[in-house]
Amino acid sequence: MRIVAGLGNPGKRYAGTRHNVGFRVVRELARRRGVQAFDEACGSLIARADDRPALVMPQTYMNRSGFALRCLAERHQLETGAFLVVYDEVHLPLGALRLRPKGSPAGHRGLESVLENLGTDEVPRLRLGVGAAEGPPDGADLVDFVLSNFEESEQETVEVMIQRAADACEIWAIEGSDAAMQRFNRSSPTPDSEEAGPDSEEPGEVAT
Repeated sequence: MRIVAGLGNPGKRYAGTRHNVGFRVVRELARRRGVQAFDEACGSLIARADDRPALVMPQTYMNRSGFALRCLAERHQLETGAFLVVYDEVHLPLGALRLRPKGSPAGHRGLESVLENLGTDEVPRLRLGVGAAEGPPDGADLVDFVLSNFEESEQETVEVMIQRAADACEIWAIEGSDAAMQRFNRSSPTPDSEEAGPDSEEPGEVAT
């Protein structure tokens, strides 16, 4: 069993926020599969499939996401490499994707909870860029930023990003992390383009 786990906060209040793009990717994967309803297990909404990764949305709120994933790992005796954790990244430009097989949480509270509960940083993750053109704000303003909805002018880029992120999850499941990284760790394309060229360097890793 493998799991694609999108991180976010439950409830309508947070549904359209930058912090909830992980949930949106899981829901897009569910739509592609024709999933009609999610079951409840380990404090999560979960849709299982025999030959494809289960789709999971922890309902524990972002900062406690790891408790839900640890429960699933223990219940199904899963290795940490069986998870792909999908979440927002304010220090990536809007629309960009970064998939990595391991690494630190770099300030993202949701991933920090996941790594603490699974007891390792060797957990594959897919970060979705939600940053503003002028860069993220500091301090309390950063919390307000990630809990804000996208601007109308950003919506088309966000939709393209969600589609590409769902594609990346599918490639990860079929071909593995290396293939997904090679294909999707690229500059964010415009809504009218297929893909942009590779990045010359990695942007900052910090998120909230």
